[in-house]
Amino acid sequence: MGALLGWWGTARKVREHGHGDTLMCWEQPMAFTSRGLRRGAVAAGAAAVLLVPVTVATAAPSAGAVPAAVTQTEPAPGDDFREITPQVRQRLDAAIQRVMREANVPGVTVGLWTPDKGQYERSFGVADKSTGRRMSPDLFLRIGSETKTFTVTAMLQLVDQGKISLDDPISEYVDGVPNGDEISLRELAGMRSGLFNYSEDPDFFKALTSDPDHVFTPQQLLDYAFKHPPMSGPGEKFFYCNTNLILLGLVIEKVGGQPLHEFIQENVLDPAGMTDTVFPTNADFPTPHAQGYTNQTASGKIENSTDWNPSWAWAAGAVISNRDDLRVWARTVATGTFPDGATMVEPATQKQQRLTTPPTGVQGAGYGLGIFDVQGWIGHNGSLPGYESLTIYLPSAEATLVVLLNTDVLDGEMEPSTLFGDAITRIVSPDHVYNLPVPPMPK
Repeated sequence: MGALLGWWGTARKVREHGHGDTLMCWEQPMAFTSRGLRRGAVAAGAAAVLLVPVTVATAAPSAGAVPAAVTQTEPAPGDDFREITPQVRQRLDAAIQRVMREANVPGVTVGLWTPDKGQYERSFGVADKSTGRRMSPDLFLRIGSETKTFTVTAMLQLVDQGKISLDDPISEYVDGVPNGDEISLRELAGMRSGLFNYSEDPDFFKALTSDPDHVFTPQQLLDYAFKHPPMSGPGEKFFYCNTNLILLGLVIEKVGGQPLHEFIQENVLDPAGMTDTVFPTNADFPTPHAQGYTNQTASGKIENSTDWNPSWAWAAGAVISNRDDLRVWARTVATGTFPDGATMVEPATQKQQRLTTPPTGVQGAGYGLGIFDVQGWIGHNGSLPGYESLTIYLPSAEATLVVLLNTDVLDGEMEPSTLFGDAITRIVSPDHVYNLPVPPMPK
């Protein structure tokens, strides 16, 4: 499905590609496809008129017409981040609302935080098109492929405990995997297994869109993938692929001795203090939440996908969260350290394994173990029908950016989350622009 999970590119929408998981496995020169990470560069030109932001959590002047000439304060030499002055807030307001208009995004919540350059917190548009309810920062949204960062964190914790090795073949834990004796856990987490992506299978797409309430088991998802031959040999190419994460979820359950959602809750979410993040086991959605809108449907028309059962995404994309919890997670996953200073992932594992980000075929973008580095911004994006997200951290400035929106409908060939990320970072970190380009369509 086009909006399936997310990393950079996009597995094209269902109406365009026919089996739309935005979590498609593409060849290395293409892109991380899961749909959360669709690449798209957008010019951050300011719009002439500002809309009134729904919520303003930081002190700032009310939005009005952008002055004909706005003084731009460039980052000081050696700085990687521009101070968030009233003028910069105006530029951010204008850029975000321009992207909303051009991409027809119903609602978006943005948070931008630094230790010494200020912060920016805004919500624009509507969370529910039928009632007109406004978007707000407290709303829960589905975060798609950002789930991968939690699943891989859990796996790395088992590595640190000596219970598994990154070089173990997946065949030690799961039977029936093509090339299973040769594919390592490292290659699964790093998107270099060569396995077919189940979300690209036409039968899977038909099953999901014809019955969005259907409950898929992990084995059923693997069956869709394994009826296809591998796309390459292990380690040969970068392919963004949801199948990899389903396998890692099964490894965690087998070795960790408990269901994946419980392991992540006890070992990741609870220690991080992330009380508003949920790994659902059914279609239940915490309240309050935003309604989601997608065109990855059987008809190709935009429909409300809020209550679709996320079992089909499981370890690759089922998690639900909100802005403030993702603010916590951005730094936590990038550093491997919980907010209280306790170790989440051992420093050597974090630095030498997770954050080693081999090239993906896209200039300035690398993908490590369940995490990317795009022009210095570390994190992940997410996309699945009705929702997109972006949670990234810039270590050089200790800056965090979170973007949450309630649609995955492309703007031409661009993922809306990428458009927001590009527009925002062009303003605040011009030397570190989150600029994932659009990959060519897979044939």
